[in-house]
Amino acid sequence: MSELTVAESPSAIAPQQPTVPAAELPGGAVSEAGAADDAAAERPVRASNPRRSGLRALAHGQGLAGLLLIAVITLAALAAGVLTKYGPLEQIPGANLLGPSGEHWLGTDHLNRDVFTRMLYGIRVDLLIAFLAVPTGAALGSVVGLAATVNPVADVVAQRVFDLILAFPALIFAIALTAVTGPGAHAVAIVIIAAEIPIFGRQIRTAVLAVREQPFVEAATVIGASTGWTLRKHVLPNVIEPLGVQLALSLSLAVFVDSAMSFIGIGVRPPDPSLGSIIAESTRNLDANPAMAVGPLLVVSALTLGFLLIAQALGRARRAI
Repeated sequence: MSELTVAESPSAIAPQQPTVPAAELPGGAVSEAGAADDAAAERPVRASNPRRSGLRALAHGQGLAGLLLIAVITLAALAAGVLTKYGPLEQIPGANLLGPSGEHWLGTDHLNRDVFTRMLYGIRVDLLIAFLAVPTGAALGSVVGLAATVNPVADVVAQRVFDLILAFPALIFAIALTAVTGPGAHAVAIVIIAAEIPIFGRQIRTAVLAVREQPFVEAATVIGASTGWTLRKHVLPNVIEPLGVQLALSLSLAVFVDSAMSFIGIGVRPPDPSLGSIIAESTRNLDANPAMAVGPLLVVSALTLGFLLIAQALGRARRAI
């Protein structure tokens, strides 16, 4: 029975397989040949640890490039008080629509505010929303997806709710929501959370249904492993790890949705800084200071690209296992 447990688990990790003493198996003992087969089967499986593969994918190539992009932008935003001497709402006397210079790297806007400063503080706001909203949506979606695998009625209800949410594009849903709640950072967060619930819910539901039918899960049940042990050691590790790819993709989508909502005026509201609102303000002053739009556009593109590179690297590592 221990041979079945190890040999038939395609991508299982050796420490996660049920380790059953010989006395607990039918007959009370295993043959030396069976033990040798188990040991031989464990060696290649242990080498394909998905956690280690994911870390290796982020240590070089696309994964490393994506991490560096996100890290540099995040550190620059956190160090805004050091990189600039102005405040995000500070109006500088005599600095109306100035072009880029050593004093103002991206120039100033029509209200005499330093654009580079506002961009740094806007990155803080946008990343904070993304890093809070996406995991929240992922957690809620995962709970609903798990519930759908346990109860048939919950499954039907969850699928219909997912269909309803996915029927509306994110921006259309955002416009409808802000008509009720009003624009602001809270509206952006709610839209992102609602958009992520069906994505993660369906992914976790599909993964659980697939994993619990695998031979190594059935073998764990046959040898008397408890439901909690099987769930903790077999099902959840094989379900949660692939969600890293979707998490990175969702973060890139969150940056885009946040910027788009602020650009059309239903996201973070002026005078609070946001990349989307800065881009919107720059469209009225492109002739006087084109650099006002260039900086935020490059940052939005770099953040989106960084998360996409991380997702591609993690996805390639998963397919290689």
